[in-house]
Amino acid sequence: MKYKSFAVAIWGVVILLVILVPLPTVLMDILFILNITISLLVLLNAIYAKDALSMSSFPTLLLFTTLYRLALNVAATRLIIGQGDAGKVVESFGEFVGGNNIVVGAIIFLVIMLVQFLVITKGAERVSEVAARFTLDAMPGKQMAVDADLNAGLINEAQAKERRKNIQREADFYGAMDGASKFVKNDAIFGFITVILNIIGGFIMGMMQNSGASWNDILEKYTKLTIGNGLAVQIPALLISVATGIIVTRAASDEELSEEIISQLFTGPKTMFVAAGACFLLTFIIGRFFMIIVAAFLVFLGIRMQDSEQEKIKQDEKEMEERTVEEIRKPENVVTLLHVDPIELEFGYGLIPLADVNQGGDLLDRVVMIRRQLALELGMIVPVIRLRDNIQLNPNQYVIKIKGVEVAEGELLLDHFLAMNPGTAEEEIEGIPTTEPAFGLPALWITESQRDRAEMLGYTVVDPPSVISTHMTEVIKRHAHELLSRQDVQTLLDNVKSSYPAIVEELVPKQLSLGEVQKVLCNLLREGVSIRDMVTILETLADYAPVTRDTDMLTEYVRQALGRAITKTFITPDNSDVITLDPQVEQLILDSVQKTEAGSYIALEPSVSNKIMQNLLKLVEKVAQLGKQPIVLASPVVRLYFKRLTEQTIPGLVVLSYNELDPSVKVRSIGMVTCS
Repeated sequence: MKYKSFAVAIWGVVILLVILVPLPTVLMDILFILNITISLLVLLNAIYAKDALSMSSFPTLLLFTTLYRLALNVAATRLIIGQGDAGKVVESFGEFVGGNNIVVGAIIFLVIMLVQFLVITKGAERVSEVAARFTLDAMPGKQMAVDADLNAGLINEAQAKERRKNIQREADFYGAMDGASKFVKNDAIFGFITVILNIIGGFIMGMMQNSGASWNDILEKYTKLTIGNGLAVQIPALLISVATGIIVTRAASDEELSEEIISQLFTGPKTMFVAAGACFLLTFIIGRFFMIIVAAFLVFLGIRMQDSEQEKIKQDEKEMEERTVEEIRKPENVVTLLHVDPIELEFGYGLIPLADVNQGGDLLDRVVMIRRQLALELGMIVPVIRLRDNIQLNPNQYVIKIKGVEVAEGELLLDHFLAMNPGTAEEEIEGIPTTEPAFGLPALWITESQRDRAEMLGYTVVDPPSVISTHMTEVIKRHAHELLSRQDVQTLLDNVKSSYPAIVEELVPKQLSLGEVQKVLCNLLREGVSIRDMVTILETLADYAPVTRDTDMLTEYVRQALGRAITKTFITPDNSDVITLDPQVEQLILDSVQKTEAGSYIALEPSVSNKIMQNLLKLVEKVAQLGKQPIVLASPVVRLYFKRLTEQTIPGLVVLSYNELDPSVKVRSIGMVTCS
């Protein structure tokens, strides 16, 4: 091991001595054999190399092997011209190729030389140039990618340093290979020159030294020696050129070159069967029975590969089942069962066609549209709606769940349409009585043949997918405040921050926490107020957060800031009638407000609150009979507490304050809630 450092130096001295000092033919034979052996080792190492950098010393090795061959060529030329004998190796190569016909030997030698120069050497040179150019061009991008991974925390400093080093080594390697490939090219050119010199010089020396011999014998002798020398030098050069081509064309892989080529060449049974068919057709063109044997062999390979693929599929399925069983047996696997979907729609097997695209169902597309519609109306991110079939339900039944708890259900008839009388229908029609699930209105299930007549009579007719979509939309609206999570609020804040960073940075978390902002937004959604105008909401919170951190009071301030939007949502030209509160009722409510550390609540006497609710119910029924939505107007300080008072009795009642009304909108009072 301690003499390894001298090996390259000794090799260089040997090359110099071979060029300068005349050598005996026996030593030349040994040096030629070493040349062939070294070339074979280089080729085999190139074949088994995983990537180019595993032979990073290849450019230098290419230089030394080229110099070694040049030295042998010079030494052999000296012996051929001077003595007419270059050793057994040269003579054996010349006899083997030339044989008894020197013309055939010369042509074969010329073909080998041309293949070496025009095909292998030129191709390897071109690939080296292109690889060096693209590697150097890609180097800055690779360096930036390493820096990006380091900044992102994907790798540490040591790994980044190692990657940079590999990138630099790769660039140095391909740059060196671009120059080293010129050695191989020029070595091939020099081989042509030495062939001419050996033949001409040897012929002249043979005529001078053997004046009695015929010129044919002399020419044949020196031609064979030249061919032998050329082959002894050029065959190792050919091996080195092939190794060069393999190195510069080798892509990084975890497999050896032979395994990679075989696995990619024999890709599958279809390839083998098509190739076998082509070989069988070629039999009729070529007329050789051997093509049928090749075709049969390819069919055999295809069948074996097909069986192997099926066996692999079975093995993969078996391993998958085993892994599944192991996962189930693991105690920590129970954690996956704890996940609760925010929104679920379960339906019986009779409603599966609604969700099956192959059967024409468009429920999945409608779910996407529901999420888009609610994002526009409410300004919130609606969670993914999970669709599941449930064999425990009736065939035509569906159930809507919020956070794993059933909140609504209904039944559909797929081959029917739901017809509802808006109160203007001219006459009654026959059908199956039912209740519209979203709003609880009386309706009828009618057949498709009755649809046109029902629409002509003034009925509102909808198909089953529209029924379930409408029901799902209304359920999500009613429970929107439950579905808005802190993560959703953070996403909304990030969206606003991209355009209005100042307001977000001022408010969260300096003045209000993320949870407090979430409570305000949930309060708005609970009463059907859209939170789409997040900029106005956040600016209002930033204005009043220094005054109070009571989320209920902050909600009232935000409602007043959103007054125009609230007015447009609930007050329309067709629905401008409102119910007002008697000042005495408002004073009673204010006097009964009790404030604690946990918040404020109303402490009215039961008899008083019941009387107020009775009077309110009468007015609400009166408005509902007119086909309008009941709306109650109250003073700003009373609105919140009156809304809480009515939540249990009339959950969907709209309660607005005077400060929330747009000044340009006119309303008409059709009744006053009293306590008497």
